[in-house]
Amino acid sequence: MKLLKSTGLALAASVLALSTAPGIATAKMAPTVPIEVWSLRNVVSTVQVSPDGKHILVMVNKSKEGENVLEIYKTDDLSKPLRRLNADPMEMTSARWVSDNFIFGGAWKVVRKSVKNPEEDVRSYKSWAYNLKENKFSEASGSFGIVNNLPEEPNKVLIQTGTANRGGTGVDPFLAFRPRSYYKFDLNTGRKTLVLKGNDKYPRATFDNDGNPRYTQGLDQDTNEVISYYRLPGDKSWKEFGERYDQDDHNNLYRFLGGIQGLAGFKHDDPNIGYIIDDRGEDKAALWEFDFTTGQFGKKLFSTPDADVMGIQTHSMAWAGNTKMVAARYSGAKRELHWFDMEEKALHDSVASKIPNAHQVRISSRSRDGGTMVVSNSGPRDPGSFWLVKDGKMSKVGSRNPLVKPSQLADVEFIKYPARDGKMIPAYVTKPNGPGPYPLVVMPHGGPHVNEVVGYDEWGQLMANAGYMVLQPQYRMSTGWGRDHFDSAYGEHGLAMQDDKDDGALHLVKKGLVDKDRMAMFGWSYGGYAALVATSRENNIYQCAIAGAAVADSKKVYMKRSGPGTPKAIDDWAQRRGMIGINPIDEVSKANIPLLMVHGQVDSRVMYFNMKDYKKAMEKAGKDAQYLTLKGADHFSSTLMYNHQEQFYTKLLDYLENDCGPGGL
Repeated sequence: MKLLKSTGLALAASVLALSTAPGIATAKMAPTVPIEVWSLRNVVSTVQVSPDGKHILVMVNKSKEGENVLEIYKTDDLSKPLRRLNADPMEMTSARWVSDNFIFGGAWKVVRKSVKNPEEDVRSYKSWAYNLKENKFSEASGSFGIVNNLPEEPNKVLIQTGTANRGGTGVDPFLAFRPRSYYKFDLNTGRKTLVLKGNDKYPRATFDNDGNPRYTQGLDQDTNEVISYYRLPGDKSWKEFGERYDQDDHNNLYRFLGGIQGLAGFKHDDPNIGYIIDDRGEDKAALWEFDFTTGQFGKKLFSTPDADVMGIQTHSMAWAGNTKMVAARYSGAKRELHWFDMEEKALHDSVASKIPNAHQVRISSRSRDGGTMVVSNSGPRDPGSFWLVKDGKMSKVGSRNPLVKPSQLADVEFIKYPARDGKMIPAYVTKPNGPGPYPLVVMPHGGPHVNEVVGYDEWGQLMANAGYMVLQPQYRMSTGWGRDHFDSAYGEHGLAMQDDKDDGALHLVKKGLVDKDRMAMFGWSYGGYAALVATSRENNIYQCAIAGAAVADSKKVYMKRSGPGTPKAIDDWAQRRGMIGINPIDEVSKANIPLLMVHGQVDSRVMYFNMKDYKKAMEKAGKDAQYLTLKGADHFSSTLMYNHQEQFYTKLLDYLENDCGPGGL
């Protein structure tokens, strides 16, 4: 860790060092944003105010090939940073205030050139703490996440082992049952003291606001039943509560794979009352009270007929000790909020009214006296902006991409359309500026059992800026839309799940928004799988497909990931992703449209053999395609550096324009 020499530049101006020549629009809907602008990593990725309101931290990347650095400013003087820090020879990846004086964060470094097994990583990780007063770092090897700031112990925090699931909710059904350990981390010395060690019966714990372990779920290895446990503050043992759920029962698949249901938090003024998200036999998961003294569910606090409750939002005055639940979150046109606290809603609405192109607005941090706060926003016409509110005045601190103008971005509309069997499919449509009908790119999300709510989507905006309408369907198996929406996808990989995507495209054609002879599919991960399936469909409605990080050989992927201890229902579900359902590599002889495949060379989630093996199969079948390898790139967007994105985006737009069917798209 190093202290860097201050640049002496104002934060608002420093990011302008990235300026590039603007693109020039033409009558042919040429992109107005240059590829090199889209290719930037986040210029500003984190802004947070300290609990005493005197300082803000800013994670910033000031050049195309540069790395994240941490700048600390006094809130009453943003003209120059007080401190400028990096993690050389590693790169900082996160930072947050944990007290008036301490910042806790993480860093990574590439240390290997290849991955040999799923979920391996080419990077090593380190956690660190920074003492502002003494200008000193302490470090701990490994990746740790903050569990609790331990406000009564200002020089310590509660941390846990293990990296978060980078694929979003619902990707890994066994994540909850992998034991974790919990430590008190001394911010001054970097020493760890064990608090709780997870085991097979009680693998992980949810802690209350005072740092007490209160909730866990375990898996009975003999019966494959998931069991919930709780304990009261001061208790030394866990008590079972509620119904046991059998992982061999297909009716419970959504509970295990959705990643939604479980403990969401604790009541601010009564630590014996918890908030649990659970469907309790209904189609949509609702928010419930739970009494830990009796082990019983209480009243239903909120539900909506259109979507699952996805989580809760707590009060912005957390540093002052107010951890009251103020809202429930659910999916809709954006991540919607059902408010319980009207004063907090009024504050939220007030700051949102002052932010241009406000969409997904959040008070991300606030001083304990309430007078200073950082507010973030992102949405269709804002890549992500950060605002400092101090003494009733608001000023912009920075943006994830300050070189993209709101006028160059496109609006996103939330729609629902009928699939051919009558099921209503939620979807997001990014509409280019200019008159239609438009060429269309159908862009299914990865997972597939994840929740996607589209606000600002860089890939969608990139293509819309080039004149393409983009459809992002929440096809069956997408989470957040209820049990039936998920269950109706069972065994339908490449079948009804694929029909949902095609039916969305045809819906837009019917509405007169899309040219039926100018449609393509582009997806990543499972979305790449869907693009490969589209390549080989009969009566094809697409002119080409682009498959990124695609699961091309579902059978081989299953064989590498399956194990003898996998519960029957989950194993049956996994087999239907390719062992029983459509496996793209077995369909290459049916390929009937142009194809571009893109894959990271060190992809740990969908390994690189998928593209190599598929290419060999295509060549053996006498089929042509184009292939792009991103050297040093992993599966997730956070691992795509500037050079990866510049290479990928250049190829993507060139392929759509010139090689996507006769005359291009």
